[in-house]
Amino acid sequence: MIRAIRGATTAENTKQSIVSATKELLQEILQANKLEIDQVISILFTATPDLYAAYPAMAARELGMIHASLMCAQEMRVLGSLPYCIRVQATVETKVKQKDLRHIYLKEARALRPDLINK
Repeated sequence: MIRAIRGATTAENTKQSIVSATKELLQEILQANKLEIDQVISILFTATPDLYAAYPAMAARELGMIHASLMCAQEMRVLGSLPYCIRVQATVETKVKQKDLRHIYLKEARALRPDLINK
């Protein structure tokens, strides 16, 4: 089965912070959903316009995701939205039902989906 897992985190606008925060998010997604890297088909990364020091996809490559398709895009600019935010949508191969997947929100991004934090 093909499933999508969502997540988000925040970072400072430095290469180190963007890559580190994205790695932490990806590792949490993999661990929480008991996934191996080869189960990741693709990941769409978005970043708010205030994050431009590095591509979040660099973190996935550094974690060994060399065969998955990775794409980075700029998040829509919306008044009042969370700044310095990196979002991911990972498409994965898993037998887990969609309702049982764990979507991961870290740091200030926890405010985006409080309904999923303790799930």
